[in-house]
Amino acid sequence: MNSDNIMQRALGEQWQQLPPALQQHYQHADNKDIGTLDVEYPRFMQPYLNLLRLFGALLNRPGQGINTTVKKQMRGNTQYWERSVQYQNGKTLHFKSRWVFAKDNELIEYVNPLLGLRMAVTVINGELHYQGKHMVLRLGKLLIPIPEWLLLGHTTIIETAIDDRHFTMDFRLHHPIFGQLYRYAGRFKTQID
Repeated sequence: MNSDNIMQRALGEQWQQLPPALQQHYQHADNKDIGTLDVEYPRFMQPYLNLLRLFGALLNRPGQGINTTVKKQMRGNTQYWERSVQYQNGKTLHFKSRWVFAKDNELIEYVNPLLGLRMAVTVINGELHYQGKHMVLRLGKLLIPIPEWLLLGHTTIIETAIDDRHFTMDFRLHHPIFGQLYRYAGRFKTQID
């Protein structure tokens, strides 16, 4: 078992280029991020997002300034994330995933036992950039790549430190034909449990 966090393994020497707020966000110890989230997408995406939600993927309700808590726990070489998103009407949605190191600078985030997203990470000017590589269908030890455009499009995430404790994140899905189909973005502070 490797005692480095999965992001540190993926970034290698680039880990030292991450500001303290982002290093805290990905630390090996159990922790949680507290903040607010904006979720936006075109209305025509609603039925598709409702279907994806059945598979554990994404949030299927738009909103602005939604109170959000992201709990992260390391178990062996896997990091488990549980996002709790509480809307103003009191309804709370949960979005769970697990992260594993793949190889080189790549991670896979699984939203259920079979479906995941393989992403490459790099540090650019102190920001953490993710680029989606492809979706993954996991059948036992076999990982079958599925092009991103078959689902929602290309994934990008940019995380930026605001100061030593706070950071922003901006997740987008951009389809080559239909343009931006989904975005969630927010501001968070990491707390050690």
